[in-house]
Amino acid sequence: MYAVIETGGKQIRVEEGATIFVEKLDVQEGEEVVFDKVVAYSNRTTRVGTPYVKGVKVHAQVEKQGKGKKIIIFKYKPKKGSTRRKQGHRQPYTKLTITSIEA
Repeated sequence: MYAVIETGGKQIRVEEGATIFVEKLDVQEGEEVVFDKVVAYSNRTTRVGTPYVKGVKVHAQVEKQGKGKKIIIFKYKPKKGSTRRKQGHRQPYTKLTITSIEA
């Protein structure tokens, strides 16, 4: 059994017991999150929503809030001596464990 949920502008395929990383959600560690924007659901047959499947919810437990690895953004103009810029970024995330998919 699996479901495809929509969160943070992305679609993620989830199963019960799976651990996923999503864009940062405004919840505390240890709380439960319910996703009702389910795009597709499959148990024995596959149901695809238009745009969402009605009556299907995905429950998840928040494991931790964190930041990803640092990426380096380096911008420059070739053949120009003074137009160089180096910048770093760490994307915040929420680590979730899927507890149940109810249909």
